[in-house]
Amino acid sequence: MELKDFMDLSKLQKIQDDFSNATGLAAIAVGMDGEYLTKGSNFTDFCMKYTRGSQEGLRRCVKCDNECTGTYFCHAGLMDFSVDIIVNGEKVGAIIGGQVLPSPPDEDKFRRIAQELGIDQEQYLQALRKVPVSTEKKIRASANLLGVIVNQLVNLEYFKNTNAGRLSGVQHGVEQSNELIQTINDNTSHLKAIAKKQNILSLNASIEAARSGEAGAGFAVVAKSMQELSSQSAVIYNEIEKSVAKITERISSLVSLFE
Repeated sequence: MELKDFMDLSKLQKIQDDFSNATGLAAIAVGMDGEYLTKGSNFTDFCMKYTRGSQEGLRRCVKCDNECTGTYFCHAGLMDFSVDIIVNGEKVGAIIGGQVLPSPPDEDKFRRIAQELGIDQEQYLQALRKVPVSTEKKIRASANLLGVIVNQLVNLEYFKNTNAGRLSGVQHGVEQSNELIQTINDNTSHLKAIAKKQNILSLNASIEAARSGEAGAGFAVVAKSMQELSSQSAVIYNEIEKSVAKITERISSLVSLFE
């Protein structure tokens, strides 16, 4: 499972950009294959151009990337973070970043780091002075908050994507149910009309039986039975109509959930 299979990455980019603008922390999303899924937000030249731009600096950075999780101090003394993106218990990527100082830097220390990495010391220090400074507490809290927000967003998108087909199936079933209900209503109307005709016929038969006297006594019994059956049928059809009306109401309520 990959994020880009079900996630609108522009939504993730928007949250990431807003987070970086609000906190000063750099951020970027990566997939399980290490591929960047978003564009980097608030990346610093200190990290990207100089530290990672040197062979030894890149080696150390990659080591940190592979071995460090949560919020941590990188080899250059900045604070970075890596938060897993989890969907249904499966890791599908991570949101990583940081590139901030937890306190004003000791420039002598960074001169030594520049020398170790083979970087021009003055250029390295100029880039260092542009790195945002915060507190360790704020950096950790910000990273945790971003992790919560991103995981909620990704899981919501996953739910919407995986349930879209199911919801479509439910809607199709509702449409078919409505068609069946209409058929029941039509047939019930026809049967009610037949029952009325049976009632009229039974009344006519009763009248003719009465005129025939004793000869029509047996026919009168049949006519009475027909009339009783007709009355019972009418009651049953009315109950069917009431039940169908309730079903229709409930289906309408169900349909409104998808509108």
